[in-house]
Parts: sequence; structure tokens; C-alpha cells
Amino acid sequence: MIRLAYPWFLCLFLVIVPIFIWGQKSGGKIRFSSIDLLKSMNMRARNNPKLILLILRSLAIILLVVALARPQSGRQFTKTNSEGVDILLVLDTSESMQALDFKREGKRVNRLRVVKEVVRDFIKKRPNDRIGLVVFGEEAFTQCPLTLDHGIVMDFLDNIKIGMAGSATALGQAIGIGVNRMKDLKSKSKIMIALTDGRNTAGRLSPLQASKLADHYGVKVYTIGVGTQGKAPFLADTLFGKRYIYQKVDLDESTLKQVASETGARYFRATNTDELKNIYSLIDKLEKTKIEVKKYTEYNEMFAHFLIPGLFILLLEIFLGQTKLRRIP
Repeated sequence: MIRLAYPWFLCLFLVIVPIFIWGQKSGGKIRFSSIDLLKSMNMRARNNPKLILLILRSLAIILLVVALARPQSGRQFTKTNSEGVDILLVLDTSESMQALDFKREGKRVNRLRVVKEVVRDFIKKRPNDRIGLVVFGEEAFTQCPLTLDHGIVMDFLDNIKIGMAGSATALGQAIGIGVNRMKDLKSKSKIMIALTDGRNTAGRLSPLQASKLADHYGVKVYTIGVGTQGKAPFLADTLFGKRYIYQKVDLDESTLKQVASETGARYFRATNTDELKNIYSLIDKLEKTKIEVKKYTEYNEMFAHFLIPGLFILLLEIFLGQTKLRRIP
């Protein structure tokens, strides 16, 4: 980028140009009784001393005035300071997550597929945060440790499958593993987003015990209960081929609310795709990352590129005016 440090010097043109024009018109003249002799001479512009000197003087003035305005070239730099949030996504992969009560583009899809798509969009919105994954079923384990490399997180997210940790639900164990991962971190904000569609039926640690540990170590646990109210459809093999069967949803909302309340977070319920998207968007707004952006520009002086040629042309004009192109007063 290029700027003028003192652009108001360009106003000199408003004064210099009229004076310069008036000076040219009022210059010295020689009276002749007849100009027929001059007309018969083949005078060319390039042999006209007055025109050459006028061009040189004009160029010199333009360059010198621009030099006074101090043109500068600059490069802009941006420095970003970010206080990132550590986010651990805790996802239920138990057998009940294959219920087909969510829709995508008008078609029935299982819960886990929709959850993975919504979580992927959530991750994209948090470029400055460390994000990790914990999955749970009958067992619970860290699928991906906290990292700023969100490409790796996406790859691990894609590899999550229903039943990979067993068919039961060890929510308390999953929260406990998450707390163990985050307890010694020095980040300003540590949050966990635990998503499930059932009640705790496995593991050595109950959800309420795990929430007390989370609160002790400053980890906020947002909880999300997914699934329709009442019965949910499952695709099953029967004597007549693939058929939908309906099973009652066993979601322990009371426990999920207590877990969130214990850690200073909130509980959400999602019965369809749009509600799930809105929940993650709301959490994204609640847990904003503080980003400080500083912009500064480094300028290099360019006036010498105009001053030196301007002085040279001015001296050349004076030299030629006093020697080869000298004018008779």
C-alpha cells in the first residue's frame, strides 16, 4: 500500500501552476518589423529552446512537490492473540444411537449420523480452540486427545461407529475420563459437551459423582439429551424383511439436568435435527473465545525517488538554459 505522509503539500500546485503560466506569458520579447523571415525558417519543436526548458521545469516542479508530500510504501501486518477454550466432545455410541428418529433431506437417518454432521459444523466454528473426543457405550475411552489440529479431530470423528464401545451406556465413566484429561490444564475455560440418548447403565462412576469431580476441577459440563419423546423407530430384520419397530426411549433427563447444574452449565433436549443444530450454535455463542487482533503497518520512505530526479532535472534545466539553450532577453 502507498500513502502520502503530507498530502496537503499537493496544494502547492494550485499556487505554482498559475504563477508558472503567468511567468511564461510575461517573459521577455524582441520586436521585429516583420516576421516573414521567421516564418520561412523550418523551426521544429525539438529545436525550440523555450519548449524544452518548459518541459524540464514542469517535470522538476512536479517531482519536487510530490517529494515534499512524502510518498511512503507500506506493508500491513496482523498479530492475533487468542485465549482459546478447551472443549471435550463426549459422544454416545451405544446401540440405541441407531434409532431412525432424525431426518436429513427428508430421509430417515440414525441419530449418530446427524450428531456427527452437527458436531463437524461446530468444530469448524472454533478454529482457535483445542478440541478432543471421548466416546462411550459400555466402556468409555478417549477417541482423540485435545488438539488444535482440527483435521485430525475430523478424521477421528468420521471413524466413530455405533457399538464401537459396547451396547450399554457408561455416561458417568465418560465424564470422569474427560475430567481426568482436563483437570491439569491451565486454560481459562474448560468445557465438556456430553451427548446421550439413554440413562447410565454401566461403568464404575455415576454421572452425579463425575459431575462433582468436574465442578471441583473447574470443568463445565453441558449435557444434551437426543431422541424423540415416547417411542423411537428402529430398522430390524424380520421374517418379512426389513421392518420398522418402535421402542420406548429411556432418557434420564433428571440426571442430565443435575450434571449440568452441578457444573454451572445447561441441559438441552433435541428431538430433531434442527433443534440439535440450534443447541450447538447456542453453546458456541455461550462459550466464546476471546480474540485480540492488532494491526500495524510498516512504512518505507519513497520521497528520494522523486527528490533526486527532480533536483537533477532542475539542475539540467538551469545548465541548458545558461549554455546550449540560452535565451536572448
